[in-house]
Amino acid sequence: MNDIELGTLLADPTQAGAYFVDARDREALVEAGGTLQFAVLPVDLRACADADAAMCEIAEVLRFPDWFGENLDALADCLGDLSWLPSEGYVLVLENTADWRAQESDTFDTVLEILNQTAQRWAENRVPFWAFLPVSTLDLAAING
Repeated sequence: MNDIELGTLLADPTQAGAYFVDARDREALVEAGGTLQFAVLPVDLRACADADAAMCEIAEVLRFPDWFGENLDALADCLGDLSWLPSEGYVLVLENTADWRAQESDTFDTVLEILNQTAQRWAENRVPFWAFLPVSTLDLAAING
């Protein structure tokens, strides 16, 4: 996919959602989001083996307000608002998720659902909300089964 096609894809809120992507495509996604002047938000979850740690890291990077309750409902609420981080679109890059996925696969899957639901809600307002999860080629093959 060339840069123009990638930019066109990212600009389309109806296609947005949470996607595992080949880690080699990370830079192109970040660059395309920046070119579109979207809020590009890399979140390194390397030190997060559970949902509590992951939510705290996400909250810090996305500058969630003080009322963030550090639970899944509050995560959904904050991602669906983002009034403190206005943008024409969002590219969330959740990196190094393997430990968290391995430790709490059910909770991780719930967060993926929240990210996809968030993308659908933002799409209603014509705002693209993407969550990319870069993984190795081997992990991507295993995830895609």
